[in-house]
Amino acid sequence: MVPHYGCRHNGPVVILTGRGMLGLLNGNNLTGSLPVELGYLRNLNRFQIDENQISGPIPKSFSNLNNIRHIHFNNNSLTGQIPMELSNLSTLIHLLLDNNNLSGFLPSEFGNFPVLRILQLDNNHFDGEIPSSYGNLSKLVKLSLRNCSLQGVLPDLSRISNLSYIDLRRNRLTGPIPTNKLSDKMTTIDLSENQLNGPIPESLSYLPSLQKLSLENNLLNGSISADLWQNKSFSATSKLLLDFRNNSILNVNGYLNPPVNASLRLHGNPICQDASIQNKDQFCGPKEYEDYTNQISKNFTNCTIQSCPTSNYFEYVSGYSNPCFCASPLRIGYRLKSPSFSYFPPYQDQFEIYVTRSLDLDLYQLHIDSIMWEKGLRLRMYLKLYPKAGTKHSGTFNTSEVLRIRGIFTTWVFPGSDLFGPYELLNFTLVGPYANLNLGTPKKGISKGVLVTTVAVAIVCAIFVSSILTVVIKKQHERYRHSSSRKALLSKLSIKMDGIKSFTFRQMATATENFSDSDGSGESLSFRMRLKVALDSAKGILYLHTEANPPIFHRDIKSTNILLDSKFSAKVADFGLSRLAPILNENGVGPNYVSTLVRGTPGYLDPEYLLTHKLTAKSDVYSLGIVFLEMLTSMKPISHGKNIVREVKVAHQTGTMFSIIDNRMGSYPSEYVEKFLNLALWCVDNKPEKRPSMLDVVRELEHILEKMPKTGIDFSEPKSDYFVESSSTFYSSSNVQGSDLSSNGNITVYPR
Repeated sequence: MVPHYGCRHNGPVVILTGRGMLGLLNGNNLTGSLPVELGYLRNLNRFQIDENQISGPIPKSFSNLNNIRHIHFNNNSLTGQIPMELSNLSTLIHLLLDNNNLSGFLPSEFGNFPVLRILQLDNNHFDGEIPSSYGNLSKLVKLSLRNCSLQGVLPDLSRISNLSYIDLRRNRLTGPIPTNKLSDKMTTIDLSENQLNGPIPESLSYLPSLQKLSLENNLLNGSISADLWQNKSFSATSKLLLDFRNNSILNVNGYLNPPVNASLRLHGNPICQDASIQNKDQFCGPKEYEDYTNQISKNFTNCTIQSCPTSNYFEYVSGYSNPCFCASPLRIGYRLKSPSFSYFPPYQDQFEIYVTRSLDLDLYQLHIDSIMWEKGLRLRMYLKLYPKAGTKHSGTFNTSEVLRIRGIFTTWVFPGSDLFGPYELLNFTLVGPYANLNLGTPKKGISKGVLVTTVAVAIVCAIFVSSILTVVIKKQHERYRHSSSRKALLSKLSIKMDGIKSFTFRQMATATENFSDSDGSGESLSFRMRLKVALDSAKGILYLHTEANPPIFHRDIKSTNILLDSKFSAKVADFGLSRLAPILNENGVGPNYVSTLVRGTPGYLDPEYLLTHKLTAKSDVYSLGIVFLEMLTSMKPISHGKNIVREVKVAHQTGTMFSIIDNRMGSYPSEYVEKFLNLALWCVDNKPEKRPSMLDVVRELEHILEKMPKTGIDFSEPKSDYFVESSSTFYSSSNVQGSDLSSNGNITVYPR
């Protein structure tokens, strides 16, 4: 289908800046292919359509984007060969095409990019080798070609003076590792899960910034040099991972005594069988290396003079000279999409300076509350920004400051950083004193600046949409002609099928209230009723997985496919995408998955299924977990760049989960809401093996319903004020302070 592109003010889609035009359409629900006409938007500076469901090839016409600096097409379903004509884009600094279905060869012409900083093509299906010309990318900082089916030898990248990050994991690369010394800025080298042979080069021992060297699961032999850790100067925040597992390494040159900052993995090598080598046992265990996750704590001295109303989202600002300064921060979800390091602490001070200077804040006004590495080697952060001390509104930001800060985050005016790479704003949460903040147009009228911006947005939207209007009109015209002829043919046919009841047009119009729109009664469901809907749904899917003969994977579980009758009993519907589960042999042995093309609805798709095309029962569990989160929050799975799983996890980890609960649910027992939320998050774990089975889901829901107190009060009607005062075990959603809470539920009642 032809994609629908839109311009909106609530989130950055298409805006005009002094540097040119930005096409920002990421995190929507776009489908279809990319129109060739978009290649003639010659003033386009940033073209960002990541995290959609866009398919088809990349048009060759995109080589005409003479001013483009950022192409972010990752996390879509693009197919075909990457056009070699893109090498004409002399201003391009970021090319992110990872997590698509691209194929063919890697264009050798890409070695001619004059200023390219990041080339990220992970998780595609290429043929052939990595072109040797990529060693000519003189400005390159990060090369990431993980899991791309690439073959041949490693190119020599030693001439790239700023190269910091190489990830070529999970390919079919052969031959030795080049011996020439890489850049002193190198932090990460991941060549694991290939077929590399020969010795580990001595030159790898002389990389002062190295944090991670992963060579596991290759055919490497010979010795490793103790210079790998002895030549490195470790600070308090330094870390070094040396992973050589499952090779043919025989011994170590030097004494096997890495410092505590260095993690050495040797399991699966002949060296671990050599009894003469001291200290080898502590490095020969099979334990996996864990990604770095940090919950950054704040230390406070005793602040007895002042009190800080923590119940209203105020807290002490530890970074200020007076540690008892009490303020309410802005809470920001922030993600580095392609950082050039594997371990953050050594760069934390540099990052804090980078952010505060970009926002024109003092250092003490920023606190990094937590960091977490996510799948795809992206770094998610939870930031807190505090108001300046000693101002008129000391302790809170005024409205203009909130608008200014939000504008900087949402319009990509941060200065470029090769080290930290591109970023994305995950959420900008307004709670406590900011909950009712009006971020729209001031009541006194529209200022000149706002008016100019609004006009600019409208102009750019018109230009952007008009560029594809011709294509849309042509296709619609062809579709209309085809449809008209088809209707004319069908009008002459009378189809009658045994066992199928036919309805007249008038009967259908009456039954659907003249084909009125996907809302029913609009009745709000209490927490107990929502739990019952969840249990009915889980039982229906459990039947498909375990009792149907043969078992079935539904493959399209979503809120609109769970129908409610007049008694609010849930029915699982729409088996149009369902697949039969794999057939086991007579001994009960066989694959637990069906290999198939990815189908389903964006936002509900299991990430593992999306990457591997392996459909399992746990894929349905993930989709049902998304439905559970919808029931609790009334958020959409994906909306305006926000992902429901990410939003709920952040709220859960930061202790603000009750601020996102649907405020129409009335009063509810907070303990059991939390149990249901934990079950939902268990279902949407990124790793299928960690998710519960559908039987576990049913049992847990039954347990919650069984244990939930019978109060004698009708949960379908909110009586929140009385409830909160009478019992501390119940939480009133009507008293939640927060912004952007959804007012539209996703549960529809279908009367019989």
